[in-house]
Amino acid sequence: MSSLNLLILVCLAYVVFLFLVAFAAEQAGVRGRARWLLRSPLVYTLSLSIYCTAWTFYGAVGNAARSGFEYVTIYLGPSLVILGWWWILRRLVRIGRSHKVTSIADLISSRYGKSNALAIVVTVMAVIGVTPYIALQLQSVTQSLSIFTAAEEGWSETGIGSNAGTLWIAAGLALFTVLFGTRNLNANERHHGVVIAIAVESVVKLVALLAVGVFVVWGLAGGVAETLARIDASAIGTWQVDGSRWTTLIFISAAAFLCLPRMFQVMVVENDDERHLHVASWAFPLYLMLISLFVVPIAVIGLEVLPEGANPDFFVLSLPLSQGQEGLAMLSFLGGFSSATSMVIVATLALSTMVSNHVVMPVFLHLRQGTATQSGDVRDVIILSRRLSILGIIGLGYIYFEASGGSGALAAIGLVSFAGVAQFLPAMLGGLFWRGATKSGAMAGLGVGFVLWMFTLLFPSFGRDVLLSTQTFDEGLLGLVWLRPQALFGIEGLDPIVHSVLWSMVLNTASFVLVSLLTFPHPLERLQGAQFVNVFEHSAANRGWYASVAESEDLMIMSQRILGAEEARRLFDGQAREQGLPGHLPEPTPEFLQVLERELSGSVGAATAHAMIGQIVGGTSVSVQDLMAVADESAQMLEYSSQLETKSRELSQTAAQLRAANEKLTQISYQKDAFLSQISHELRTPMTSIRAFSEILRDTEGLGPLEKAKYANIIHVEAIRLTRLLDDLLDLSVLENGQVTLHLQTGSLAVLLDQAVAMAQASEARAIQIRRRRLDETITLHTDLDRLSQVFINLITNAQKYCAAETPVLRIEVTRLKGRIAVDFIDNGRGIPVESRDVMFEKFSRIGAQDGNGAGLGLAICREIMTRLGGDVSYLDATGGTGFRVHLPENLAMAAQ
Repeated sequence: MSSLNLLILVCLAYVVFLFLVAFAAEQAGVRGRARWLLRSPLVYTLSLSIYCTAWTFYGAVGNAARSGFEYVTIYLGPSLVILGWWWILRRLVRIGRSHKVTSIADLISSRYGKSNALAIVVTVMAVIGVTPYIALQLQSVTQSLSIFTAAEEGWSETGIGSNAGTLWIAAGLALFTVLFGTRNLNANERHHGVVIAIAVESVVKLVALLAVGVFVVWGLAGGVAETLARIDASAIGTWQVDGSRWTTLIFISAAAFLCLPRMFQVMVVENDDERHLHVASWAFPLYLMLISLFVVPIAVIGLEVLPEGANPDFFVLSLPLSQGQEGLAMLSFLGGFSSATSMVIVATLALSTMVSNHVVMPVFLHLRQGTATQSGDVRDVIILSRRLSILGIIGLGYIYFEASGGSGALAAIGLVSFAGVAQFLPAMLGGLFWRGATKSGAMAGLGVGFVLWMFTLLFPSFGRDVLLSTQTFDEGLLGLVWLRPQALFGIEGLDPIVHSVLWSMVLNTASFVLVSLLTFPHPLERLQGAQFVNVFEHSAANRGWYASVAESEDLMIMSQRILGAEEARRLFDGQAREQGLPGHLPEPTPEFLQVLERELSGSVGAATAHAMIGQIVGGTSVSVQDLMAVADESAQMLEYSSQLETKSRELSQTAAQLRAANEKLTQISYQKDAFLSQISHELRTPMTSIRAFSEILRDTEGLGPLEKAKYANIIHVEAIRLTRLLDDLLDLSVLENGQVTLHLQTGSLAVLLDQAVAMAQASEARAIQIRRRRLDETITLHTDLDRLSQVFINLITNAQKYCAAETPVLRIEVTRLKGRIAVDFIDNGRGIPVESRDVMFEKFSRIGAQDGNGAGLGLAICREIMTRLGGDVSYLDATGGTGFRVHLPENLAMAAQ
């Protein structure tokens, strides 16, 4: 069997093996088995090795051979980031878990008010930025195959080493990725099977690189001491450190570790436990140290052993082949193949998710508006769009490979991609730590930085006269010398990478900060900003889902800040009574939340009200303090924006209210004067009688027993009348001052009405016919029965005294209304005039046919009693009569008998 056929067979077997590993992991996850493995910190750490692509496996050695120890910078950046995991990575993971973030585009768009326009911009930038990286993988696989099969006659001209061969490799990777990652949908975009497969691949490439290193050190160099001596004597040991370039490379490698879509996928989206970061903080740098351990020895020995002109990027493969170690070379090839395929799989999966979620689905749903859309249809559209996106993204990588000539060093191609995705960093970090960051600022920064990156680095990477003309390189864009791609603003002599990163990141950050300071975030942006910046204090991952009591308290605090303490209290008390929870906060039921949202929307708008309530009851991480701050800001904005517009309307409304209040005060003043006159009359009349007849008894001699009894009875009746009047006044005063003590008892509504009717009919008032339906009155009450009976007696007595009908009739009807009990007292009189209804429950009010009888305190006492009992009494506009309705709260009605 030829080496080519054997290589193809090994690759196919390896791919099948990875597919089976992924399939087994997914099935284990579905069945709930092997969770210790699927959610292991070791697997999580190994999955981070997706950072180490073919660039690392092959290109690190080439970079060392060309630039000495500069290759170390690519490992120092991510090592510094993960060693300081508690500063950024922990915050990213916490936010990702709290917000169900599915990609870096989702994170940035969610932070800035869930802007899909911003998500589209990030998605397009990510696709363009990762395209050179995919081209790097194609180049590495193509060239490694060419090197491995160089002994095959004519192969380098017509076989896999040709451009046609690269196209077949791209097609194979695309097919493999489609089959590997889009067989089903995961609600949270996690792929346990893919993560396990990446962990296996990370072990394969580490073992392969270590095996080649061991062979080079002990098989070719003669041991550690000899290897160190050769390194000291080589040109690598004499390379000078370029401080600006090293700093730039460390910076963009750290930024890429955070911002590359594939890294965000495995580090944030695939994270099952925040504590895994603690293990990864030392285990991942250890992995990087091991995988880079033999880079310099391989580079030094390769430069010595291999012919001059050999490509140093592939010393890892060429050295074993040159020594006849085909088995080791096969293992080395598998290591490089694993590095390339794992990168392509995860990167295209992450990018296809972004394209599907933020580009395809919004367009699809917009086109399907007004039509029924079945879930299966949506699922098929998502899967199809992701598969097409994968094919398109890998196709772009192939186009870049072809357009750039495929001859550049792997490290150089990788740095182009790193500098591109680093443009996400200001918007990302600004959103995590600065509440004042705005969507407009993020859009401006991303746009400026990305345009500069393309102009100064991406387009020049294709060479002259491809995307940029030689004239543009030499004389600048549009003939402006300060717009030369590699000497922007007249700064010459800088390394192209340093030059591009300097200008793109500085102007990106400056635009982001400046525009954010000049613009004001929308309410949802402010909410999201508070939630992101203060994620640790109040995140769901930190303290679990909000308990309903905590939710109600937070809702109450927020409502008081927006509606005012008194209005919020009335709203919550009313809802609590309807839920049968008097004296407590209402449960956050859907019905209550709808009522609350309607009330809040009048102050802050429907969208903001919905978002604010959702933040509290949805279990997300915004704090009540943040909500209060946003509520204050919203209230101020509303006040400032509407102040001029509403001034005249407020003045006219105030004038109308003052007129109404003046009329009411005039009416109350008249009632007060009438009351004082009536009270004087009411008090003087019995006191005059008592005084007169007591003087008769005292001064008149010879009165007989009958006369004495008659005068004593008159004195007794007048004393009772006086006592009743004083009792009413005292009772009303106690009720108004809240000094009343309720004596709760359990009793029957029917029995209570029986007693009230009997006591009213035993009074001096005229007789009245009572009509009742006793079947409706079979309700057990738990309340102050004496006070409730006093209300019933007053209403029955009112009907006796003031019903204008020749034959007075009173209907007492009991009904159930939405969980409440209503007791109606309706007579066949003429009713109360409309103009008198506003003051009928006020003290001293004597209306209609009262013809001077009574002090006008009965209805006021009824209202105060019902307020203390948690109910109310109101006028019932009954046709052909006067009606009053007594509302008994739900908690008073214990059960129906």
